[in-house]
Amino acid sequence: VQLQASGGGLVQAGGSLRLSCTTSTNPSRINRVGWHRQVPGKERELVALITNSGFRSYGDSVKGRFTISRDNSDNTVYLQMYNLLPEDTAVYQCAVMIWGRSAYDFWGQGTQVTVSS
Repeated sequence: VQLQASGGGLVQAGGSLRLSCTTSTNPSRINRVGWHRQVPGKERELVALITNSGFRSYGDSVKGRFTISRDNSDNTVYLQMYNLLPEDTAVYQCAVMIWGRSAYDFWGQGTQVTVSS
């Protein structure tokens, strides 16, 4: 499984960005896709996930501001981020959990999101 992430960048506080994560595998193999973020010196944080059935879950720090969605026609999961805050600054990575596993085994490259105050 290969994942290609894109969409990061520099934005002012209050701005928006959309991250994309395109997977190479058959969607039927995927249990869920999660967007994670990490800041140096801190633990990786699960920001949002979407399951094969369409269930969505968000971290408390992004509820109401971020939206995860998917387009099965091109195997892409999106993370739309609104009202960005400086504390959202991090490297964002998408990851896939396949059926039969309980961990995210496949990770895309990170994409940097920087929010200036």
